[in-house]
Amino acid sequence: MQDSSSLRIVFAGTPAFAADYLSALLASQHQVVAVYTQPDRPAGRGKKLTASPVKQLATTHELPVWQPVSLRGSEEQAQIISLNADVMVVVAYGLILPQPVLDAPGLGCLNVHASLLPRWRGAAPIQRAIEAGDTETGITIMQMDAGLDTGPMLATARCEIKTTDTAGTLLERLAQLGKQPLLSVLEQLSLRTATYTPQNESQASYASKIDKREAEINWRHGAAGIDRKIRAFNPLPGAFTHYQGQRIRILRAAPLPPSGDNDEREHDELATGTVAAAQGADLVVRCGDGQLRLIEIQLPGKKSMPVDDVLRGNKDLFVPGQRFH
Repeated sequence: MQDSSSLRIVFAGTPAFAADYLSALLASQHQVVAVYTQPDRPAGRGKKLTASPVKQLATTHELPVWQPVSLRGSEEQAQIISLNADVMVVVAYGLILPQPVLDAPGLGCLNVHASLLPRWRGAAPIQRAIEAGDTETGITIMQMDAGLDTGPMLATARCEIKTTDTAGTLLERLAQLGKQPLLSVLEQLSLRTATYTPQNESQASYASKIDKREAEINWRHGAAGIDRKIRAFNPLPGAFTHYQGQRIRILRAAPLPPSGDNDEREHDELATGTVAAAQGADLVVRCGDGQLRLIEIQLPGKKSMPVDDVLRGNKDLFVPGQRFH
């Protein structure tokens, strides 16, 4: 006999971040009746068609899996309606839900969004928060409507953005942070006690999708801003620069605090992008404002390595006075 507080849930999501939330639902008293995820995509060096992490988890639990390229067709919408779900939970799915889909579940559609709405609506909230220098972010559980992350909020959970956080490390924390708030909201929905809080439109900002071209470092920018970009684009798409005709990825770096000594004043005279130091564990680059110490980089055709290992094995590659472009 089904628990009276148990809801029939359709889950829609694609990446590992979404799979974490599906796992939490599968461990709850609720019933996941179907899973929607993006079609299999080519992946790896062999470009073999690969199922999404959500599909892999759903298959393990023998759940029905649907992978439409769009939800705009009448057949796809009829299929969702036929599932007779109480609620649809959407986590990083990647497809727009048209109004008939939003209206299909009796209690509507919930979205688990990786920001404190209304800040950073859109596709890349984690990356944009780090890039902008935000000190805090979180998870918002919201009721979906026809707008882009504009619906009323049912719960939020906050977390600090550390000065060493990358998009990858922050994603891992957020993948855990919102599980309990989501389960609490589902319980409130089942009891009809949920509270809906409208978003403040005057505080809204938009997290646009990452363009790979953005990942190229502009050394005319300040060291602190370049560091944030490197962290925001780690692991994907990966910040990069060019040096002696080679494309080099930069995975970790740190802006150097000003010291005011003679060496630093001399470095201030260098053109932006110039190697100011290359010895031991120090590979320092002059920026538009300040200097950036590179900590981990990836040379073409190589694995990512700590800079001291790179300098040890390539003594003549980085020479003070030469420039990154």
